[in-house]
Amino acid sequence: MSRIDILLFDVLGTVVDWRGSITAELSAFLHRHGAQTVDAAALADDWVGRYDPAVDAIRAGRRDFVPLDVLNLETLHKSLTAFGIATEAIPPSELETLNAAWHRLAPWPDSVEGLTRLKSRFVIAPLSDGGTRMLVNMAKHSGLPWDVVLGADISQAYKPMPEVYLRACALLGTPPGNAMLVAAHDYDLSAAQACGLQTAFVSREGAADPSKAGHLKPTVKWDYEVDSLTALADRLMGPAPA
Repeated sequence: MSRIDILLFDVLGTVVDWRGSITAELSAFLHRHGAQTVDAAALADDWVGRYDPAVDAIRAGRRDFVPLDVLNLETLHKSLTAFGIATEAIPPSELETLNAAWHRLAPWPDSVEGLTRLKSRFVIAPLSDGGTRMLVNMAKHSGLPWDVVLGADISQAYKPMPEVYLRACALLGTPPGNAMLVAAHDYDLSAAQACGLQTAFVSREGAADPSKAGHLKPTVKWDYEVDSLTALADRLMGPAPA
C-alpha cells in the first residue's frame, strides 16, 4: 500500500448528518405553514431521492453543469408539490432559505475531533457534490477544520464521474495512489478505487442516500472499515493520548 498524503472526505452522510439536519429544518418549515401532518423525515428522503435523477443529465452531458444549490431548489419544489404543499403560495425567499439548510448541516459527534487529529498528519479536504461556498459555509457552521475546500464547481462534474477524483488529486499535487477517499457510500468508494485511490469506509447509521436505493453492494473489500472518524484516526495514527 502506498504512503497516504491526502485524505479526501465525502461530506453528506460521512462527515455531517444530512438526514437529521434536513428533517429538523423541514419540520420547522412545515409547522410554520400549518402542515404538521406531513412526515418531515419522509419529505427529506423524497427530496434527496430526487437528486440522482436530477444530476444524471449533467453526468450524461445533456445539461451544462449547474451547482448543487440549483439542483436542490428545483427538486425541493417537486418534493413539496408531491407532498401537497403549494410552493407558489410560499415567498421565494423562504424557499431559498430552506434550500440553504444544506449549508447548515450538523456534524456527527466524532467528526470535528477525528478531522482535527487527522489534520495533524495529513492534508484533509472535502470531496463533495456540494459547491465550494456551500462547503465553506458548512465548515464555518460546524467547525470542520479543512485544509482546503474542493467543491464540485471546481471539477465541473458530479460523483461518481472519474474527473471528480482525479481533478482533486491533480490540484493537490499527489498521485491517486497517495490519496484516500473516506466515505459512507459504497458507490463513491468504488468510483474512487477505480481511479486508483485508497479507500476507507465509515459505517454511519442513517447515512444511506435515497437516490441510490437500487445500488448493488460491491464484492470488494475497502482498505479500511471503521465506525467513526476518530476510529479512522486511531487506525492511521494510533490511539489519541489519554
